[in-house]
Amino acid sequence: MARTRPDIDVPDLTGKIAVVTGASDGVGTALAARLAAAGAEVIMPVRNSRKGEAAVAKIRQVIPGAVLSLRELDLSALASVAALGNRLRAENRPIHILINNAGVMMPPDRQTTADGHELQFGTNHLGHFALVGHLLPLLRAGRARVTSQISVAADQNAINWDDLAWERSYAGMRAYSQSKIAFGLFGVELERRSRAGGWGITSNLAHPGIAATSLLQARPEVGRARPTVGGRVIRAFGSRGLLFGTAETALLPALYAATSPDARGGRLYSPGGFRHLTGAPAEEALYSRLRSPEDAARIWRISAELTGTAFPDEIFLAG
Repeated sequence: MARTRPDIDVPDLTGKIAVVTGASDGVGTALAARLAAAGAEVIMPVRNSRKGEAAVAKIRQVIPGAVLSLRELDLSALASVAALGNRLRAENRPIHILINNAGVMMPPDRQTTADGHELQFGTNHLGHFALVGHLLPLLRAGRARVTSQISVAADQNAINWDDLAWERSYAGMRAYSQSKIAFGLFGVELERRSRAGGWGITSNLAHPGIAATSLLQARPEVGRARPTVGGRVIRAFGSRGLLFGTAETALLPALYAATSPDARGGRLYSPGGFRHLTGAPAEEALYSRLRSPEDAARIWRISAELTGTAFPDEIFLAG
């Protein structure tokens, strides 16, 4: 007997503008489709325009009336992030939903961004940190929900404070964990600063459980010519509804966090099933590595310096 896949109801989003990073494949495309189906206008910033166009065509096959548009964005290049921010600010339309979903995972060898940062830290965390900074006026105008996609890896390892760039000894999984811990701390700190400064933004976190997303597939751009062994195992189990999820179920926590009237700021939403690997979305206790206000403030300061990103009221809020 086939198992019923979990799902959620999404409120009517007519008149809302949503931005989803990493929407050219996998979970990002599925998120964009669900938001569009609920009536939102979805902006899809992508690095690869060909993949972006294919994703738009795929969504419109299922949702002919979907309102979708592509923008250029390479999160591993701060100049590209700034260019997108400039373009969207020039359009001057409030953003109501931002899902920070894009990411890279475990290049076999250490790689760096255009700005010299370790690739995972620079893309997964610093790129999104800068993006939120550039879009802040639009997010404030839309009283936006900002959902940042972390990972179960944020419950492992630690931030390598003495060598954030992993120049002395690179370990792919540890560097990936660092990027997601930093990103999670950022999401929690964004909520704190929004409340303290009256920004009107709600910031929360989500993670997809474990699913055969594009992160574990062949990614020539990060030096991986074929899917990882783990990725193949996860795909095999997930396709049978066993233990792990698929892109269609893995999107649910972020979708819930970004749209549900019951989702709250500063909280983590994840699959509610066995060990939070799959299942319908539910609130999960914040990982221990994400609970330190001192660590959150520290990574915020470092990230602002590394990206040259200025947020308002920094002096007041630093106290």
